[in-house]
Amino acid sequence: MYRHRSRHQQQPDQQVDRWLVSYADFMTLLFALFVVLYAMSIIKEEQYSVLEQSLTRLFVKPISSETGLTSKGVLTDNGPQSELALYGTSLQPAKGPTLLADASILSDIDDKNLGSPLQSVEQHLVKALDSLIEQGLTKIQRDGNWLTIELNSGLLFASGSATATDSAATLLTEITKIINPINNYIRVRGYTDNRPINNELFASNWQLSASRAASVLRLLERLGTTPARMAIEGFGQYYPFASNNNAQGRAENRKVVIAISRYGYQQAEAPPVNLAAETELQQKLEQVTQDDGSIKIIALPGGGIRITTRQPAANEQGQ
Repeated sequence: MYRHRSRHQQQPDQQVDRWLVSYADFMTLLFALFVVLYAMSIIKEEQYSVLEQSLTRLFVKPISSETGLTSKGVLTDNGPQSELALYGTSLQPAKGPTLLADASILSDIDDKNLGSPLQSVEQHLVKALDSLIEQGLTKIQRDGNWLTIELNSGLLFASGSATATDSAATLLTEITKIINPINNYIRVRGYTDNRPINNELFASNWQLSASRAASVLRLLERLGTTPARMAIEGFGQYYPFASNNNAQGRAENRKVVIAISRYGYQQAEAPPVNLAAETELQQKLEQVTQDDGSIKIIALPGGGIRITTRQPAANEQGQ
C-alpha cells in the first residue's frame, strides 16, 4: 500500500552544524578583545614623559622666598630630599624663642640668638665651686647644647623635704653671680632615688622632684635671675644617674640639676603704638557721645574706657 510522506519532514543531517557560525563569530570577537587589551598595555616612554611635563607645569608654581620653601618640581626630581629641603625651616617667620620638650634640642632659633659661650661659663663655675667638686658633692658637665650643674640634694634640702636650707641660699648665691649676667636659658631639674614616698606633703617621688626644682627656681628668682629664662622639670626616680641597689647610688640619684642652654633669651619687643589710630578712635567716641547724650564714656584707672548707657545715681552726681 502506498504511504503518503509529508513534504515537511526534515532530513536527519539537515542544519546540524549551524552552531559553528556563532562559535566562529565569538572567537573572532574574543581575539579582537585581547588584541586591544595588549595594545593598551603598551605605554611608550615618550608619552609618559609628555604627561609628566604637563602635570609639572600645571601643579608646580613659583614660591615666595619669604616662606622658606623650595621651588623644585616634585615630579621631575626623583632623588630623596629631606624635610628641610622640601619645606624649609618654617612656613612663617619665627616669632620669639621656642623650646622643645626634649632636653637637648632647641627649635627654630637662629645662631644670632645664641647666649654666652658655655665654655666660658663652665670655667667660671668650676673656679667658684672647686671645693664642692673635689668633695664629689657637685659635678659640672658640658655637651653641645647644655652645661649642667649637678647639686647633691643634701646641699639644698633636708631628707624628704622640698624647703631650701640656708646653705642652699649661700650656694645658689655664688652660682647666680655667674649665671645672672648672662642671658642663656635655664632649666632646673629635680631627681630622686627609687625609695617610695607617700606622706601628707608628697604623694610620689615625681611630686617631690618637681617641688624641689620649683623651690630652687624660686630661690634663683629671688637672687635676681630673670624668670622668663627659667623652667622646671621633675623626673622623679625614672632617670637615675647610678644604680639604686646601694646607698651610695641612691645618694647620687637624689639631686637637683641646673642646666644652662647654649641659646639665649631675647627680650620681646613691645609692639609699636599707633597714635593715629588711637586719636581717630577717641574722636569717633566723642562724636557718638555728642550725638546721643545717653551714652556715657567712663575712663578706667588702668587706662581703659567703659561705654555705658546707665545714668549715674543721684548720690553719685552730688559727690
